[in-house]
Amino acid sequence: MDTAFSEEIDQLQASSLRALSSPHRVRLVHLLGEGPHDVTTIGQELGLSQTATSQHLAAMRAAGLVEAHRDGRTVTYQLIDPDVATACGLMRAVLIRRLTRLGQAAAALRPRPVRMPMEAHR
Repeated sequence: MDTAFSEEIDQLQASSLRALSSPHRVRLVHLLGEGPHDVTTIGQELGLSQTATSQHLAAMRAAGLVEAHRDGRTVTYQLIDPDVATACGLMRAVLIRRLTRLGQAAAALRPRPVRMPMEAHR
């Protein structure tokens, strides 16, 4: 593999992952994975102000993850590539499995309650 090409891809991947480093942006990817949404709907779904929503979308747009379409006063956003939502879904599944394993390990280590003999209560 061409090292320069690989380094360029690594840089692009790191940039894309930085753009997704906010929980709001990850939720945004999952929302847009369902299909295009307008800015107002996105803000309502994520519980964000119009300004915060626009800032998150601008960062994702700059990273090449979303694109905007204007129809009059309405701006609708969609993922440029639906596989971004697929990748985020895969990572979510990995994390859920990890948390499940950690929960099972913690449950196995939980100390058992010590039962006192009835005579000790007298």
